[in-house]
This record gives sequence, C-alpha cells and structure tokens, in this order.
Amino acid sequence: MADSYALAPLFGPGRDEFVEHVPHCREIGMRCLDVGPCFAVLTIPYRKELVGDPTRGVVFGGVVTTLLDQAGGVATLCSLTEITTIATLDLRVDYLRAARAGADLTGRADCFKRTKSVAFVRGLAHDGDPADPFATCIATFMLGSNPAAHPLQRLLDERLAPERSG
Repeated sequence: MADSYALAPLFGPGRDEFVEHVPHCREIGMRCLDVGPCFAVLTIPYRKELVGDPTRGVVFGGVVTTLLDQAGGVATLCSLTEITTIATLDLRVDYLRAARAGADLTGRADCFKRTKSVAFVRGLAHDGDPADPFATCIATFMLGSNPAAHPLQRLLDERLAPERSG
C-alpha cells in the first residue's frame, strides 16, 4: 500500500507502545504480539475480571470489541506514510461463537485500503487457532481526526533522534 511507512522503525513483535498509550487497553491487559506494514496482532490474556458470563466463563463482548477496534486502529497507523491521528468511523463485529472460557484472546487486523481520509480494515479474533475465529470485524477509520499530534509521534521522534544527529 505504501513504499515507506511512518512507523516502520517500530515494527516487529512485542511493541506494546502501540497499546500502552490507551488507558483502557492498559487496564484490560492488552499486549502487542506483532505489528508490520498494514497489520497488527494484539492479545488480551484471560482474567476473571473480564468475564461477562460467569456461568460459562465467557469474556464480556465489549472486551472483544475493544481488541478488534484497537487492532484495526494499529493496523491503520501501520499503513500510514505520515503519522496522523485516527478515529473509528464504523466498526461491525460478527460473533461466530463464544470464545473458550479461560483462553487468551488474540485479534489480528489488516488495513487493506486507504484513501486520503479513510482507511478500511478487516480483522478476526481467535482463542488459539486463527483458522477457527470466534469473531470477525470490518471497520473504517477516519484519518486526521484531531489536529493534536499522535502519541506515537513522540516515541518515533525519540527513536529516530540518534540516527538524525549522527
């Protein structure tokens, strides 16, 4: 989708910077498994506090929605040639089945198309087997939603400072 990605210096596994700047993501324990050009893979480790159906031990649906929304947002950020703020315009989540009780949740999103002002994303959530997702999503994100600098811009500037001064 692009020849150069603004956040390329931050691509790779375990880049929790992509979720740590969002208080809700920190609160539910979200972690970043991997990020790269136009994609993101995030996880939420199972915790009893996240259960919405105590009888079955199933995680609250809002946690799944948050996982897929954040994965879609990160995939969008990872598709950009210049960092800008984004906002979710539309997010549709289809629940295919309940996630297994006690399982960690993993969400993957891919930004498959971007225009000047909107990014288009597909994603899925699974509980151990990506070939057997328990939820899928389709989403759109507005680009340049806020005139403020994106929180990842500071991190990128810090990371690139030694390269620019040398």
